Amino acid sequence: MRVFVTGATGWIGSAVVDELLAAGHEVTALARSDRSAAGLEAKGARVHRGDLDDLAALALGAEQADATIHLANKHDWSDPAGNNAAERAAVQAIGEALEGTGRPFLLASGVTKFGSDVLTERDPSPFHGPDSPRGGSENLALEFVERGVRTVAVRFAPTVHGFRDHGFVAVLTAIAKEKGVSGYPGDGSNRWSAVHRSDAARLVRLALQGAPAGARLHAVAEEGVPTRQIAEAIGRVTGVPIASIDPADVSAHFGWIGGFFGLDMSASSAATRELLGWEPAGPGIIADIDAGAYTA
Repeated sequence: MRVFVTGATGWIGSAVVDELLAAGHEVTALARSDRSAAGLEAKGARVHRGDLDDLAALALGAEQADATIHLANKHDWSDPAGNNAAERAAVQAIGEALEGTGRPFLLASGVTKFGSDVLTERDPSPFHGPDSPRGGSENLALEFVERGVRTVAVRFAPTVHGFRDHGFVAVLTAIAKEKGVSGYPGDGSNRWSAVHRSDAARLVRLALQGAPAGARLHAVAEEGVPTRQIAEAIGRVTGVPIASIDPADVSAHFGWIGGFFGLDMSASSAATRELLGWEPAGPGIIADIDAGAYTA
């Protein structure tokens, strides 16, 4: 299968490209720089030049492929409105390019607290419209199912972990070193789901090959790890003390990530596992932290 991948040099995207190539798929990857292009070509992927704001390049990449996997995101936490607008425009462009083709369109979404106590694949996203998180891109993409696109939403756990991860746990580790204390919000009972990067990449491949139109999948291996346990593990590897941070002080202590670390983002992947036969095999988040994934 010829697969067009955005975000192909990112943390999740680079693992997905490796997984697809190993499975015998042809990969065409969006690249905005010469360095990214060279790295992708060295892996054996074809390069399609452009970026998330180049809607014509996104549409052309989707039109020329048998399937599209959209993993790119600006991740500019200083400009959430800009992030949301760019994501929505990209999904709209790809969806319109694939309209009536019946081709797969997988897009990255996130595990967010809504619906049941533990989020399940049955819980629809409440986010609609350009001003909502991610620009309401999950619901926008799923609207294209009725327009002849095999859309599949892949909701990733808040921490997709592994060695060299530069995501949320890396940020929390840096804050612990800077502040001299590894903090957790309140009593630390709120939970984060987690998945190892290798397991997430394998799920994307399985979804590409077998998930039906309209499916909502959860890239979740651990349903809910208490934030206190995450802080304790960070404290162990950095050698700083552990402390509760009063909810009123979370934003001041953690900065922008405090808004995420204070949330309960637990989720089940039972339906995803049953549908695709996916069984996570990588280490858990605490094991990865203890092994030095964020301090090596």
